[in-house]
Amino acid sequence: MTAATEDRLPGQTPTGLIPTGLTQTVQTHRIFIRATPVEIWDALTRPGWTQQYGYRAPAQYEMRPGGAYRAFASVSMKMHGICGVVIDGEVLEADPPRRLVQTWHVLFDPGARAEAGTRLTWEIEKGNSGVSTLTLTHDLADAPHTASLAEGRHAAVGGGWAWILSDLKTLLETGRPLAA
Repeated sequence: MTAATEDRLPGQTPTGLIPTGLTQTVQTHRIFIRATPVEIWDALTRPGWTQQYGYRAPAQYEMRPGGAYRAFASVSMKMHGICGVVIDGEVLEADPPRRLVQTWHVLFDPGARAEAGTRLTWEIEKGNSGVSTLTLTHDLADAPHTASLAEGRHAAVGGGWAWILSDLKTLLETGRPLAA
């Protein structure tokens, strides 16, 4: 073995790049938002808010353990022939405005629809000077296609959680989304 191959991380190719087929089974995203925990909670869980950022999909929660979660096709999705419920799930835990745990099953994409649902954990912490922390942990075990969507690796579908959370932060801080 040469020195160059000995220095590689497991799974790395000779170019040093890790193949894009490897997907993390747990994705964690943490952002800091100049907003209160209640403002962030409302933006995550109220239909009027969810239509203003990310993929603009109206969402409905039955905010109790065992309650239903549904996201519906946005105007843009309908223009592309996607209608009805696009994501569904179940509320597993709700502690407003601190913690929400839910299942999340993508229905608009055939590859993701064929996989089992995944688990989202939203945690909101009040910080200093009016800045709160939002942490999203997405457990994607046994759902590699859903993981690639969540990572934003499908340009035609969008930027995944990075796009959604960036747009949410911008909306809460400026009153305007990243893109109209």
